[in-house]
Amino acid sequence: MGFGDLKSASGLKVLNGFLSERSYIEGYVPSQADVAVFEAISAAPPADLCHALRWYNHIKSYQSQKSSLPGVKKPLGQYGPAGVADSTSGSAPAKEEDDDDIDLFGSDEEEDAEATRLKEERLAEYAAKKAKKPALIAKSSILLDVKPWDDETDMSKLEECVRSIQMDGLVWGQSKLVPVGYGIKKLQINCVVEDDKVGTDILEEQITAFEDFVQSMDVAAFNKI
Repeated sequence: MGFGDLKSASGLKVLNGFLSERSYIEGYVPSQADVAVFEAISAAPPADLCHALRWYNHIKSYQSQKSSLPGVKKPLGQYGPAGVADSTSGSAPAKEEDDDDIDLFGSDEEEDAEATRLKEERLAEYAAKKAKKPALIAKSSILLDVKPWDDETDMSKLEECVRSIQMDGLVWGQSKLVPVGYGIKKLQINCVVEDDKVGTDILEEQITAFEDFVQSMDVAAFNKI
C-alpha cells in the first residue's frame, strides 16, 4: 500500500484518485491517518487535483488540534491503494528491533488497557444514546451562487471542485449556469444539509478554497425542510 512519492506530482495524482471516493484517508472522521499523510506533503496540491486539495484544506483546519485526533499514526506505506508502494523521501522505515529489546508482555498489557478503555467509552456512548429520545433531524435546503473570476474560467471544472466537497450531513442536488453579464456565468447549485452538522460558513470556507476557480460564494435561498 502507499501513494508513491507524495512530494511529486505523480504521488499527489494517486492521492487525488484515492480521495475521489473518500472524505478521509481512513474512516469517516479526521484521524491520525490524515495527519500522517498531510505531514508528508510539502505544499498544497494544485487546483486541478480538486479532491486532494479539498482534503488538504480540510485537514489543515485541524492543525491546532491534530494531536487529539483519534487513531495511531502508522508508516505511510500502510495507507493508500493496494499495489502502490510508498517512496516519499524523508519517510522513515519502521525501525527493526533486536530480539533482546522486545518486551513480550508490555505491549499486550498496553493493548489490553487500550481495549478496555475503548470498550468503556463505547458502552458509555451507547448508554447515552439509548437514554436520549428520538429527535427530529432538522434539515435545510440551500441554493448557492458560486461566482467565477471571469468568462475564461472552466465552469465544468469549477462545479467538479464544488461537488468534490463531501461531509456527513451534506447532499448535493441540481445545478445550472446563470448568466451574470459580460459573458460571465455563475454556478447556481442546490444542496440539502443537516443543520447540526453543516452550516453556510463551512460551505463558504471550503468552496472559496478553490481560489483558482472561485471568486466568491453567496447564499441565494435558504429554506427549512
